Amino acid sequence: MNGVLNLLKPPGCTAHSAVLEVRRLLGVRAGHAGTLDPDVAGVLPVLLGSATRLAEFLLAWDKGYRAEVTFGAVSDTGDWTGSLRPRCPDSPVAEADLVEALPAFLGEVEQVPPMVSAVKVGGVPLYRLARQGRVVERPARRVRVFRLDLVRFWPGPPPRALLDIVCSKGTYVRALCQDLGLRLGCGAYMSYLVRTRAGPLALEEALTLAEAADLKARGLLEPRLLDPARALEHLPPIRLDQDGARRVSAGGQPVLDRGTEVAGGLEPGGLVRLLDPAGRLVAVAEGRERPGRPGAVELRLRKVLAQGPR
Repeated sequence: MNGVLNLLKPPGCTAHSAVLEVRRLLGVRAGHAGTLDPDVAGVLPVLLGSATRLAEFLLAWDKGYRAEVTFGAVSDTGDWTGSLRPRCPDSPVAEADLVEALPAFLGEVEQVPPMVSAVKVGGVPLYRLARQGRVVERPARRVRVFRLDLVRFWPGPPPRALLDIVCSKGTYVRALCQDLGLRLGCGAYMSYLVRTRAGPLALEEALTLAEAADLKARGLLEPRLLDPARALEHLPPIRLDQDGARRVSAGGQPVLDRGTEVAGGLEPGGLVRLLDPAGRLVAVAEGRERPGRPGAVELRLRKVLAQGPR
């Protein structure tokens, strides 16, 4: 059983504990591609079998969230789990003000990672420093917000808004909510969050642990997994012949025809998918065009799946 399970992680458990439960219930090797805060529910990509070798390549997936923002107060953690302090409670936020402010957070924006994040400063995760009561300087990071839609607004008190967000990896929704409150001059914190999407995995198709275990017992789970080749559709494909696929699955370097080209060309150090004649993923390789030979490709294997052509 190899592929990506679209798991609906419940609130109150870490991504690690969810993966341990998957291993126990399904009896397969498993790992996750990107964490999800313990108090947050939603889509958690869980890699099964040989797909566990692909985790590093799935971290680049865009993410989708539905978040509730509460205005007029701030939190020391940026969300509902922290200590709240009122700020400008007598200065209500109007829906028109919020609609006008949202476009400023679209596109490439700078964010300061929250102290409760897993980002490391001096080799130490920020959340460990936060548990010690320490606050340290954190360099701002550039992230991208592709979509930021107002779903609903409640005038309060306190005013609240429901937002749909699609963003790049490394984006902190709690930081976005805090920055939105700063821009509106009233303070804000994230009062609810659910992850609605990770790459091609959507919340509507996510399975609970109990549903996954039931499907496994009835032999129906494998068709519900995302195939490794589809999981890496963001990487350009190179299709190998039968002999080439066997060579690569055994760990040998691929031998490509002189006319082999990659759709869209190759960036320096760009990654490609190596597929067998049936379209199954055999390996991930780092590709580059050979100097002086436009269209000619040379590859260095990065990960080989423990399966060959059948």
